Amino acid sequence: MADTWLIVGLGNPGPRYEATRHNVGQMVMDELAARRREAFRAHKANARVVETWLRPGASKLVLAKLNCFMNVSGGPVANLARFYGVEADHVVVVHDELDIPYDTIKLKTGGGHGGHNGVRDIAKALGTADFPRVRVGIGRPMGRQDPADWVLDPFSATERQTLPILVSDAADAVELLVDQGLVPAQQRFHAPRA
Repeated sequence: MADTWLIVGLGNPGPRYEATRHNVGQMVMDELAARRREAFRAHKANARVVETWLRPGASKLVLAKLNCFMNVSGGPVANLARFYGVEADHVVVVHDELDIPYDTIKLKTGGGHGGHNGVRDIAKALGTADFPRVRVGIGRPMGRQDPADWVLDPFSATERQTLPILVSDAADAVELLVDQGLVPAQQRFHAPRA
């Protein structure tokens, strides 16, 4: 039987937050679902999910967008992991990252939460921080803007020009991580762009 991977795109619910930097993880879930011509449906774990495949005969993917605010993501993620029988090492969390420049993707497993409340809550609920993460760089605000406000702002007009490429690259990173593992995905996405 093929492995099952739970892929969670973090964000906040509702139209107010759809286009904000904090919701880039959910944008990546939309891209992965669109590639497979699938639509999200309600799940009892306070989430919307797509059950699909990496490709025919390969790993099963459960793409998830949570219906709760990011800082309480842990409960729904843990419930989905239990429901689908997925261990923490097969729970991939896709999220925005302030400490990585915009238009950059980094992958890691484990480590600290870097002040990201969604990642912190998931680690607490799973009982471990040892889950893979696809971190989508949004950069820090210029000047004195509070980072908490920055992440809840929409992407700038300049950023929106390249956002579809960033989201597509992050979706590629998820697929490569599931297909070939963390190190090959890091080698591809951590290398300087040509």
